[in-house]
Amino acid sequence: MNMQDIRMFFWMCTGTPIGVIEKYPTEHNKFIGIGATIFFTALFAGLSGGYALYYVFAGSPFAIFFAIVFGILWGLAIFNLDRYIVSSVNKTAKGLRQFYQASPRLIFAILIAIVIARPLELKIFEKEIKEVLKSRYLREQQERITRVQDSFSDKYALELEQIEKLQKEYDEVTNEVSLLREELKSEVFGQMTGKTSGVVGFGTYAKQKQEVIQARQQREDYLASRLTELETFINRQKEAEGINDQMMLSESRLAARVSTAGFADRNWALGQLTEGGDDVNNSSANAVLFITLLFIAFECAPILVKLLSDVGPSDVDIHESEARIIRWLTATSPISKNRFVRAYRNIGGKPGRRLTRKPMYNKRVRRTEGKGKRI
Repeated sequence: MNMQDIRMFFWMCTGTPIGVIEKYPTEHNKFIGIGATIFFTALFAGLSGGYALYYVFAGSPFAIFFAIVFGILWGLAIFNLDRYIVSSVNKTAKGLRQFYQASPRLIFAILIAIVIARPLELKIFEKEIKEVLKSRYLREQQERITRVQDSFSDKYALELEQIEKLQKEYDEVTNEVSLLREELKSEVFGQMTGKTSGVVGFGTYAKQKQEVIQARQQREDYLASRLTELETFINRQKEAEGINDQMMLSESRLAARVSTAGFADRNWALGQLTEGGDDVNNSSANAVLFITLLFIAFECAPILVKLLSDVGPSDVDIHESEARIIRWLTATSPISKNRFVRAYRNIGGKPGRRLTRKPMYNKRVRRTEGKGKRI
């Protein structure tokens, strides 16, 4: 591809007939600039649209394919729209009328800029977005575990309450048995306390304390067996209902989930970065705003370039040619209309010129002349 092909391509992008552009050398560079602006605007729109759809299908084996197809279609749609709007602006009209003609495109450009800027903003703040998503997923996992455990506790509230009571009693009995054993030891060795007789040997008081210890020991053993039975039942139910499988996400699983996060989650995370009153959030909000404004300016560039350009000979040529077409098609007879359409081949031509017609003879006259010759 040489420079001539590139120039012709950019001329084609403007939507203006190439024949008209070629007639006026002073217009060549202007239309190259307009065409290049339209082309690169569509190119960036296609890249941004494909990038956005890639996150919509994140995790799918066809994500790249869908992103490429949608990016091409979106870029072609924006290219066609820019090409049509730019070519339809009448430069010979007054400035305010030109603005009215371009106002729908400018409004639409703002909407498009917001849409195509968002995916690139997500890419720019990708690291911060990942951290926000990690915090969110960990919080959601913790809340999920809490809900499951609360539901299990409500379902087996009677058994859990019984375990709590038995455990409390078991702790009390265990402490009591320990104290009784210390008192029995003091009684046997003749240590004088408020609860011992001070007589050395295994006497009457020692036997009484021994009997009390045995009774409390039996109660302790019963409580231990009952607790073991209930705890075994609860653990078995937890295993059956998957309670024991509930755990916090590991670092690898958390990273994998963040990498497959969809467009909605990433967009939400970016919104969280721009909310709040701290300096970091305010800085992120300003960055997002300026990026959006930059894309609005870039998306409006094709129509702004056309509006800011001076009226050139090609604009006057196209306007006069269209005026002649309308005048001829509305003010002449059907026969003249057909003759004009045949004569008007290219915009910028000279409609209305007389056509050279071949002489035609009346067939009836020729037949009469023939008969005369035979006579």
